[in-house]
Amino acid sequence: MTTTRRQFVQALGASAALGALHPLTAHAQVDQVKVYFGFPAGSSGDTVARRVAEKWGGTAFSKNAGVVENKPGAGGRIALETLKSAPADGSVLALAQVSAIANYPHIYSKMNYTDKDFAPVSIGAIMHHGLAVGPMVPANVKTVKDFLAWAKANPKDASYGSPGAGSTPHFLGALLGISSGVDLRHVPYRGSIPGVTDVVGGQIAAMVTPHGDFIANYKAGKLRILATSGPKRSIYVPDVPTFAEQGFPELTTEEWFGFYAPAATPKPIITAANAAINAALKEKSVIDSLAIVGLIPHGTTPEEMARWQKAEYDSWGPLIKKIGFTAES
Repeated sequence: MTTTRRQFVQALGASAALGALHPLTAHAQVDQVKVYFGFPAGSSGDTVARRVAEKWGGTAFSKNAGVVENKPGAGGRIALETLKSAPADGSVLALAQVSAIANYPHIYSKMNYTDKDFAPVSIGAIMHHGLAVGPMVPANVKTVKDFLAWAKANPKDASYGSPGAGSTPHFLGALLGISSGVDLRHVPYRGSIPGVTDVVGGQIAAMVTPHGDFIANYKAGKLRILATSGPKRSIYVPDVPTFAEQGFPELTTEEWFGFYAPAATPKPIITAANAAINAALKEKSVIDSLAIVGLIPHGTTPEEMARWQKAEYDSWGPLIKKIGFTAES
């Protein structure tokens, strides 16, 4: 049999294409992925990181299930600072709340990272925030306006905690104070769990944080959730009215946790990671686990995540300016 020149060239081209595919596929699959999360274990976001990462084993992204390393502090910035210098080979990701990327540039004149240091991979879950009070606040305080009236009458105790200074919950509490004319003292914590513990223990009057972090204690009757921040009531606590329903529409917001990779991570790895994350978010065990902590699973493309991030940056800029908070505040 004879081979024409055209057939020979086509055969060479096919061989080259196949040869290019093999190292690409091998490069996209890592042995194990570490996920940095900037808040303590046990918080709602930590649940997202762990339940999703444990599903990655045997996928095109990773040979083994992922592991989570908590790096709490600085409102989640420590985890992202660590990710910035991590290998861009798919072995390290971070799960971060969007405010750490979109809000913080409006707050900190000097940061150790920018949005250009990271590649969006996929949103993981959407969260609504909530305002809850504990035993320090009288039992007859059942609405946001009740709480504000109590706070005005008890200025020494009129405080609220948040997962960290500069976080979205911090700003929701600040906006509530500004809109009502009531002075609410902010107490920043290193994550939600310590603050919720203090609310339940009566060490602080109130807490604003992802409402999923309240649910267990709410169901046990240890605290009262007065409002949630979504555009409509939470499916997890449908008896709790939104801020908007109670006359505070400016406090309507949905925050989200997203997976990020170092900026230089190759596109094939981002694609493989995105597919693994989205597949995990569709599994019933993951959906059920996120429901326990009040989170709504929501996967996206990297491009969609980037658009959502930009929208958050644009919308929060004027609000943060109105609040007047800076890193030096």
